[in-house]
Amino acid sequence: MKEAIKDTDFEVRLDNDVMVQEPWWRNIKYFIVGVLFGVVFVKAEIISWFRYQEMFRLQSFHMYGVIGSAVVVGMISVWLIKKFNIKTIDGAPITFAPKKFNKGQIYGGVMFGLGWAMTGACPGPIFVQIGTGVGVVLVVLLSAIAGTWVYGYLRDKLPH
Repeated sequence: MKEAIKDTDFEVRLDNDVMVQEPWWRNIKYFIVGVLFGVVFVKAEIISWFRYQEMFRLQSFHMYGVIGSAVVVGMISVWLIKKFNIKTIDGAPITFAPKKFNKGQIYGGVMFGLGWAMTGACPGPIFVQIGTGVGVVLVVLLSAIAGTWVYGYLRDKLPH
């Protein structure tokens, strides 16, 4: 008998789960943040395939420092959101769903790491690499999209 899988693939969800349709120009703020995100990635050399190789060969602290800093900033941000009950721009409360460990997270983490090591890109830097003119990364982007689609298609059959 097939067991129903509860949807836990979200980190943060609005309480009302209602998407508000905004005019297109209100998305400019996301464009600006994305451009700033890309500039920071280029300046910090986070999109460098060489930096990834250094990291996976344990030859340099550079990427570990960047990733560690991001983890600390994320932890502080979540703490601040919870401590001061910070709301979204639209005024909706932010809630965090409790996460339960499952063995599928290990398999997914290993596959993610292997893909990262082989391509020299994880989801954020893919777009920055394309933006800097590394056209071959389009293959990585299409592969990532295909992998996401395959996961969604096979999700019920995978270990959770």
